[in-house]
Amino acid sequence: MKKIVTFGEIMLRLSPPGFKRFSQTYNFDVVYGGGESNVAVTLANYGLNSSFVSRIPDNDIGDCAMMELRKRGVDTGKVLRGGERLGIYFLETGAVSRGSKVVYDRAYSGMATIEKGMIDWEEVFKDADWFHWTGITPALSQGAADACLEAIQTANRLGVPVSTDLNYRKKLWKYGKSPMDVMPELVSGCDVILGNEEDAEKHFGLHPEGVDVTHGGSVDGQAYLSVLKQLMEMFPRAKKTITTLRGSISASHNSWSGVLWDGKQLYEAPTYQMTHIVDRVGGGDSFMGGLIYGLLTYGDDDQKALNFAVAASCLKHTIKGDANLVTVEEVEKLMSGDASGRVSR
Repeated sequence: MKKIVTFGEIMLRLSPPGFKRFSQTYNFDVVYGGGESNVAVTLANYGLNSSFVSRIPDNDIGDCAMMELRKRGVDTGKVLRGGERLGIYFLETGAVSRGSKVVYDRAYSGMATIEKGMIDWEEVFKDADWFHWTGITPALSQGAADACLEAIQTANRLGVPVSTDLNYRKKLWKYGKSPMDVMPELVSGCDVILGNEEDAEKHFGLHPEGVDVTHGGSVDGQAYLSVLKQLMEMFPRAKKTITTLRGSISASHNSWSGVLWDGKQLYEAPTYQMTHIVDRVGGGDSFMGGLIYGLLTYGDDDQKALNFAVAASCLKHTIKGDANLVTVEEVEKLMSGDASGRVSR
């Protein structure tokens, strides 16, 4: 069984019920999630050996986060217990023409106060087949960035493939460093890079060449080719560069697809119309989890891996919460063209 290691922060998510605004609610729905933990849950749900590495406070709320991961089949044996608190984020779910809103409360969390040398990465990567991190982790603090670099360099030395989802988060880069100061060294150790045009611009100053990437609610996959090529040129270790294609007709209706560049050929996935979105948070994480599963399972069939990732993340938009709780069979059913949603009896 393939073993995948992910490294990042899991948080307490608090959301007003339904589509209420923050100012309307007197109670919050509780979910636990975060970029890398969402990927870990996805892969465990697909039957792979999924290990999540983090630093979580040794208190009752930290215990709840750990229980949520274990419930989903994620290995938490390498999680450090420490720090003052679990990070929190508040989510106000948008609808129709009103977008969703996120407020972070994660200063001084266990992961924000992690430091280089706290984790034995040689031990973590024993028998590992893949390592995944996102741009959210180095945005938390210098210590988190240093620990992430330590992990990447160890994985490179041990021959463990490394993937990243660039995940630019403007609200997080607050400790005196810009993404351009930190991200290039980290991404230079990656074999697979996922990111959109905003990620490429904010992290590396890259721009699409001579084209407008969006056309109203539709998205042209060919328009992203220049960004994917530039990423591969900047980071020659990378064997694949990928972006998701989200056309935002409204907060409730998006189109969804993706493209993959392998250095020679551009692969494009089918486009899905998601007309009644339940929860779009974690959509990119569900794509990344699906892509890692596809690349590990389908060998050199990049087209099938990409199609699996897009179909998997399309289904995630029907599920409340951060994590994608669908099965491989459900994803493959959608890939085959069955989007009927009929009751399974």
